[in-house]
Order: sequence, then structure tokens, then C-alpha cells
Amino acid sequence: MRIAVTSQGNETSSQVDPRFGRAQWFIVVDTETGEHEAHDNAQNLNAVQGAGVQAAQNVAGLRVQAVLTGNCGPKAFRVLEAAGIRVCLGATGTVQSAVERMMAGECNAADGPNVQGHW
Repeated sequence: MRIAVTSQGNETSSQVDPRFGRAQWFIVVDTETGEHEAHDNAQNLNAVQGAGVQAAQNVAGLRVQAVLTGNCGPKAFRVLEAAGIRVCLGATGTVQSAVERMMAGECNAADGPNVQGHW
């Protein structure tokens, strides 16, 4: 399974970024091989609007099956859901520990966003 995790840095030892659309990085972890790749989200950090939707479209292009993040707004959630990507909210700690918790079944897919847009 390929999982995208919002991150404050470009390594699996980095802390999870609680923001989805304005996360600094997306770390894609392949749970079968243990390999990971970092994707910079700088283009959306200072976007006036549309950061969540653009980030969701970018993540959908990474061929992931799930996203781990702290929070996700309604527009980004709809884009991810339409792409068939499971969204798990409330992720904390390091990217690696968040992935481990998900693989242990400690993260359930969200039914909807947990914040309003532009928070």
C-alpha cells in the first residue's frame, strides 16, 4: 500500500504536519517495500486560496491509497474521496510512527472533513 503523509520535513523521522493543503511536504511510504519519497508542497504553502484542492489533486497523482494527516477541509476531502483515497485524520508524531499506527489498525478512514475551509 502507498500512503501519503503530511510532513514538516522530507524524511520519515519528520513530524506529521497537522495541515493538509498547506503541509510543507508529502512523504509517500510504500508499506510493502519500506521505501519512501518526499514531495515538496511549497507551491501551496502561501496560496491565497485553493491550497487544499490543489494539494489533493497532486496527492491523487501520486497513486496512493491513503492519506494520513492531522486535519482536512471539505474541498480537499471531496477531491481525495472522489479519487478513491482513504483519508485518516488526527495523525500525530513522526511520519514513520503514524504509518505504523495505521498499519496496526489504529487509524480509521474518516467519514468527512474535520475542519472548515480556510482554517
